Amino acid sequence: MMTENESQHSRIMTDQMAEYITRVEELAYEIKVREAMGRNPKTVRPELTMRQCLDLFREARISGAPVVSATGGVIGILSIEDLILCMRDNRLDAHVNEYMTTDVLMVRDSDPLVDALKIFVNAKVGRLPVLDGERNLIGILTKGDITRSLLKALQQDYHTEEVRRYRASHLFEDIVSDRTSLILRYNIKAHDFSHAGEASSNIKRALVRLGANTQIARRTGIAVYEAEMNLIIHTTEGGVIRVEIEPHQISIDAYDYGPGIKDIELAMRPGYSTASEEIRELGFGAGMGLVNISRCVDQMLLESTVGKGTRLRMKIYLQEKKSR
Repeated sequence: MMTENESQHSRIMTDQMAEYITRVEELAYEIKVREAMGRNPKTVRPELTMRQCLDLFREARISGAPVVSATGGVIGILSIEDLILCMRDNRLDAHVNEYMTTDVLMVRDSDPLVDALKIFVNAKVGRLPVLDGERNLIGILTKGDITRSLLKALQQDYHTEEVRRYRASHLFEDIVSDRTSLILRYNIKAHDFSHAGEASSNIKRALVRLGANTQIARRTGIAVYEAEMNLIIHTTEGGVIRVEIEPHQISIDAYDYGPGIKDIELAMRPGYSTASEEIRELGFGAGMGLVNISRCVDQMLLESTVGKGTRLRMKIYLQEKKSR
C-alpha cells in the first residue's frame, strides 16, 4: 500500500506514443541560447523619443529593442507594438520610458533553448534579452532565431549522422554473466545552472553509443534533464542521478537529502511549482518537469519526506516483458 508521501505512476510507453518526442524537441534541450541568439543587439535609451526609435527600427529592420540605462543595465523592452500605440496616440515626441515594457523577461546565454521556448509560450513575448554570467547584455533571442537554429541543427544532423555515430551495440552480447549492467552516476549541484543539462547529454550520448534507438535515447535524455533541473532548482545541497543500463531496461534514480515535498499529489499537477521568484525570473520553475518525465518513462515512483529528502525512480523498458 502506498503511504501518504508516495505517489506511483506506471504505464507502458508505446512506439506510437513515443513518436511525438521528435528530434526538434530533443534539440531544444541540447542547443544553448548563445548558439541561436543575435549578437550585438540594437538598444535604445529611455530618454530617446519614440520618433527617433521609429527611425532606428526602420533603418535597422528590427521589431523591438532592449532599453538600457546609462550603466548598461536592461530596464525595459520597446516593441513595434509600442510604436504603433504611440502613433495611435499621436505622441511620437514622447519619451521611450513612457511606452516601454518594464517587466522584462530575460534568459542567460547558457540556458537551453527549451527554457526560452517555455517563456515564449507562457508570457507571449516577442523577444528575450540575453545576459552572460555577469548579467551583461550580450544578445537578443526571437522565435525566428530559434527556428533558424533548429533548422540548421537538423541539416547538420542529416549530413554528419553516419560520420559521427559510434556504436558499441554488442557490448552486452559479448559479456557472459547472470546480470550485466552499466551504471552511470552524476553529482548535481544546487543552483548550478551553468552546468544544467550536462548529465542528460552524457547519458543520451552513452545510450546512442550502446546502440539504443533514437526514441529510447530521446525519452531518457528528456526524463533525466527534467530530473536534473529539479535537483538544481529545488534542493539546498544538490543531489545524485544514477542510471543503470541493462539489456532489457533503463533504471533512473534521482535523489537528494532535503528539503522534501510537502504535497506530492499537488506537485504532480501541471503548472504547480515552488520555485522562488528569482528562479522564475531566470525562466525556470514552470511546474512541468514531472509531467514531462511521466510522458517519457514507462514507470515512475516519487517518494519524499519533508526535511529528509526526495527520491524519484523511473524505468524505461527496452524489451517487452515475457509472459510467464
